[in-house]
Amino acid sequence: MLNGLWLGFFLVAAVAGLARWLLAGEGEVFAAMVAALFDMARLSVEVMVLLFGTLTLWLGLLRIGERAGVIDWLARALAPLFARLMPEVPRGHPALGLVTLNFAANGIGLDNAATPIGLKAMRELQALNPEPERASNAQILFLVLNTSSLTLLPVSIFMYRLQQGASDPTLVFLPILLATTASTLAGLLAVAWVQRLRLGDPVVLAWLGGAALLLGALLWLLAGMTAVALATLSSLAGNLLLLAAVLAFLLAGAWRRVPVYEAFVEGARQGFEVARDLLPYLVAMLCAIGVLRASGALDFALEGVRAAVAWLGTDTRFVDALPTALAKPFSGSAARALLIETMQHFGVDSFPALLAATVQGSTETTFYVLAVYFGAVGIRRARHAVGCALVADVAGILAAIAVCYLFFG
Repeated sequence: MLNGLWLGFFLVAAVAGLARWLLAGEGEVFAAMVAALFDMARLSVEVMVLLFGTLTLWLGLLRIGERAGVIDWLARALAPLFARLMPEVPRGHPALGLVTLNFAANGIGLDNAATPIGLKAMRELQALNPEPERASNAQILFLVLNTSSLTLLPVSIFMYRLQQGASDPTLVFLPILLATTASTLAGLLAVAWVQRLRLGDPVVLAWLGGAALLLGALLWLLAGMTAVALATLSSLAGNLLLLAAVLAFLLAGAWRRVPVYEAFVEGARQGFEVARDLLPYLVAMLCAIGVLRASGALDFALEGVRAAVAWLGTDTRFVDALPTALAKPFSGSAARALLIETMQHFGVDSFPALLAATVQGSTETTFYVLAVYFGAVGIRRARHAVGCALVADVAGILAAIAVCYLFFG
């Protein structure tokens, strides 16, 4: 799958570039595509430099948590659920605790913490994989749930809107929450259908029902808060939870008489190993994405959608937000730039800007995550991971469009 996908990016970019040259006389498109190759190669190294420090920090802290028994405790607590969702993972395995921590960090918008935890979880799942170059069912479920981007506190989106002058930065809070829930549910159902998971099991239903009750309680508590108070609470909660996680690992290690400094250094050494193994995969994927974007293929797709929507007689306002939706699965930085551009061009509280913000907060950089997580453990055969992840992306985008029309007309 990855081989065909990677080659397809270049082939589509080549066709788009030829079309711009032959039909529009834009010969400079080839210079832009070549420049994108080198720019993305440079960006890959810059990303790895930034990621290296984060990986070192969190893998060191996770090593303390492992030796203190924190990870094992989480694994035992979630064993009944994951025994059904990931039946090939033994009960009490450390991977289950790491998967839990990863989802928790993603849910409160702590991407910097979630990535190294997720990479560690993927490595633990790889240790159970009988075919190292082929993604296991557990790894696919974990990756798809990551790419579905379940986010309860989209602090970064609030900050983007605030920077662009929004009077109510949290106006998109509920739309994002609803859209990201739809994305995650679609991803889970897609994987469950392919892998024949038993979602009707009483334990699974109990966990899903409990999560629904917690979500409802959260919405009820936040409903009466002002926009400023909600934004302040979101930021404060995220930072407090991050610091609390650090202190919890350190205090648990001290309580269990773990040599915390030595354990941290031992785990931190793995950061270099992960970064070294990850770089070739990042270069490959980001260069393909850069050429695709520079060729104008995304612009071609956007105009095609606009023409089709207009032909159907449907409102076309949502099309102006589609650049963010189309770019997000490929590049988080490109989608972020397109979001800000949409806010500046149409106005921060315009329908396209509100929709673009909702899409940005409820979808994930699918192909980047796929390259990072699978590349870190050397997986080359993704099986149904890409298809199920794209189902989650499409569901998130469609839900974002529907919810924004409901909320903002």
